[in-house]
Amino acid sequence: MERLHHHAAVGPVDETRTQTETIEVGDAETRGGAPGVVLVWSPQGACHLPLAVHDGLVLGREPSSGCFVIHERRVSRRHCVFKVVDGALTIEDLGSRNGTYVDGRRLARRRRVELARARVVRCGSYLFLPARELSSQLDGVELEDGVVVGAKLRRAWDSISRTAEFSRTLLVTGESGSGKELAARRFHQACVATRAGPFIPVNCAAIPSGLAERLLFGARKGTFTGASEHAQGYIAAADGGTLLLDEIGELELEVQGKLLRVFETGQLLTLGSTRERRVDVRVCLATHRDLREQVSAGKFRKDLFYRVARPTVHLPALRDRLEEVPWLIEQVLEGAGPGLRAQTSLVERCLLLPWPGNVRELLTEVQTAARNARREGREEVCATDLEDDAGRELSPTRPEASGPPAVEPTYGPSGMSTTGAPDELEARRAELEDALMEARGNISATARALGVHRTQLRRWLARLEIDPSDFRPPSGGSRGQR
Repeated sequence: MERLHHHAAVGPVDETRTQTETIEVGDAETRGGAPGVVLVWSPQGACHLPLAVHDGLVLGREPSSGCFVIHERRVSRRHCVFKVVDGALTIEDLGSRNGTYVDGRRLARRRRVELARARVVRCGSYLFLPARELSSQLDGVELEDGVVVGAKLRRAWDSISRTAEFSRTLLVTGESGSGKELAARRFHQACVATRAGPFIPVNCAAIPSGLAERLLFGARKGTFTGASEHAQGYIAAADGGTLLLDEIGELELEVQGKLLRVFETGQLLTLGSTRERRVDVRVCLATHRDLREQVSAGKFRKDLFYRVARPTVHLPALRDRLEEVPWLIEQVLEGAGPGLRAQTSLVERCLLLPWPGNVRELLTEVQTAARNARREGREEVCATDLEDDAGRELSPTRPEASGPPAVEPTYGPSGMSTTGAPDELEARRAELEDALMEARGNISATARALGVHRTQLRRWLARLEIDPSDFRPPSGGSRGQR
């Protein structure tokens, strides 16, 4: 993988008078700055597309129109246009034949909508992220030491690196699965004095009740029944390096008080010993909880909170780092087996789901989808290969899973009438086109997905003047990736 590349600004487009409405779905940048869109998935690669202040940005097949050219038969000559209207980023379908989709929903022709909270725009097999502030995305995405790092995560990591230069402690906050251990390793590696030392990760939530003090501080021989030899604790093991205390809020209050002394004095008292020893340990604490609320509830010591609350770095959730999602999907598929590739429908679905388990959950679910595709003898992994509950909220009241609701892209059938009445067929046009897109224009596969006979499907396509060849990938086997 390589970094995203910038794309040259495009030429002017014609003004079109349209009605405006707002789509209230998903999530988006809301800070000020120059707007634009980020192309995150296409056979052409990935890039940033700034908007001309007055003329906007047209997508289409026609180079002479001064638009961003999409070399795909499903895309019309002048397909859609992004514009800034009254300070709001908008999109309008310019009467395209195969439609423009915002968060999986097809736009009405000649209708302009605001992208105030939209997550992803689909044009053919191309996926775009609206950005109210394009400058926040300009650092692009890169693979660093096997980790996919987008612009927002990069800013958090840069903050960690600067903190490591002057602080011996760091508090990392963020939802479960957002990469707190990777952040702690970043803190460890960024300090020249300790990077050669040990990195000791400890999951405080996994320590059995009553054993935290023994495991953290160690114990001398004979301290308790069965202690036949000296036992080194995690703190001593991290001497000269970095100790990660993940989910620090789960520790017993008594143990928290003893940790505070170690942090303040650098002295460690092993269980059963009467003499403290000096330890040189940098400490990274991590939690998905609000420690201020934990203090108020009497579950976290106030004096320890004041000692470790600064400096703090917050890791954004995956739903706020959407530019990383296509890269993470490809990373999983590359490791899952040769030849596996993602269909646009899979990437779009993953961009729309809230992923309460963040990166950890996404990687697991895409691995499962890859296995499902393999079992059916396919190398292309589709949205339908994801499990039904993948990426969804576990509970509407769960605080760490409070992202936007999942929006279902309009792929696949939803009770299409087999009578084939003209008005019913026209109402289902988008459904037919999406089924064809997912099947890559294959009539037999589309008919199976819709639960109808091939002959019936051909009649519908002829009646609606839909050409299946428009949905087949271009020759040469180009892959929908960067």
